[in-house]
Amino acid sequence: MVPFVDLRAQHDSIRKELMDAIESIIDTSSFIMGPSIKEFEAAFAMFCGSSYAIGCSSGTSALHLALAACCIGPGDEVITIPHTFIATAEAVSMHGAKVVFVDIDPDTYTMDVSRLEAAITPKTKAVIAVHLYGHPTDMDPVLAIAKKHGLKVIEDCAQAHGAQYKGRTVGSIGDVGCFSFFPAKNLGALGDAGAVVTNNEEIATKVRFLRNHGREGKYEHMFVGYNERLDTLQAAILAVKLPHLAQWNENRRARADDYRRLINNPLVTLPVEKPGCKHVYHLYVVRTAKRDSLQAYLKDKGIATGVHYPLPLHLQPAYKNLGHKEGDFLATEAAAKEILSLPMFPEMTYAQVEEVAAAVNAYGG
Repeated sequence: MVPFVDLRAQHDSIRKELMDAIESIIDTSSFIMGPSIKEFEAAFAMFCGSSYAIGCSSGTSALHLALAACCIGPGDEVITIPHTFIATAEAVSMHGAKVVFVDIDPDTYTMDVSRLEAAITPKTKAVIAVHLYGHPTDMDPVLAIAKKHGLKVIEDCAQAHGAQYKGRTVGSIGDVGCFSFFPAKNLGALGDAGAVVTNNEEIATKVRFLRNHGREGKYEHMFVGYNERLDTLQAAILAVKLPHLAQWNENRRARADDYRRLINNPLVTLPVEKPGCKHVYHLYVVRTAKRDSLQAYLKDKGIATGVHYPLPLHLQPAYKNLGHKEGDFLATEAAAKEILSLPMFPEMTYAQVEEVAAAVNAYGG
């Protein structure tokens, strides 16, 4: 039996540290905007190579706050990909702006940047580059095109904590980066949590106000804001986990290397790591025309798998108002039918990888 993820194994390894952190917050009763938040923000900003980090309530909140700080509103257009979790597009819609999709690179599942400029109109105000599954988007052309057209660049780093593009850590490359700390992420809280990172002081200041009702003092409000704060308890938990993140990412990369050496089924295509990129394998995503059959076969062998994302955003009922149809984004639609995520977590053993690889290799279609 091989689970898809094993959060208990991670928490068992640092249980005392976690319990000490939880008890310290209970003892101080600093549950809202306590000192642990600033401590985690400073450490996470340093990890990302950014000047500022602002904790918030979720990855969706991070995107929402980033778009607000970039002054995105009704009538604006924001470009992103249709192969991602709905939160990427949902945050745009929350501001009354229009989501514009660009198809993906079939090798990395991130934006096909050769198609980006053609999607820009006079209403375009920003691009959200999604570093999907732990692999960075090709950011240099994104930045060049954005500069040419005066666009903000927002990085969706929800699945890419610590990933690097040409030596730069994701989140620190564009105008603003958005992270989720959902429990199963590379850096996960014990509940919902998120963060915005940026090198822009104006954006950082605005996000900091907006996440907490636009508040300066207790009853002085500089903006109409939101209740999207990071809980002090989650900040303390994340502060315990953050020093382990680099090693956890290396463990993921080691398991990915093991998969690459051990899986040799010609029916299955393995993930790639493009030159200049450091993949952190939030998910280990393989591809096969026999996806559903392979998934059922592995389930029978006691191996858990996942499918991300079987119905692309442009075909979701929630976005039927955009008027898209099947065939509009061919690379995305093909991926949705063929990709399968194999077990991947930092505590995964070599024996577990061997078990999965042996089952994949034995599959004959």
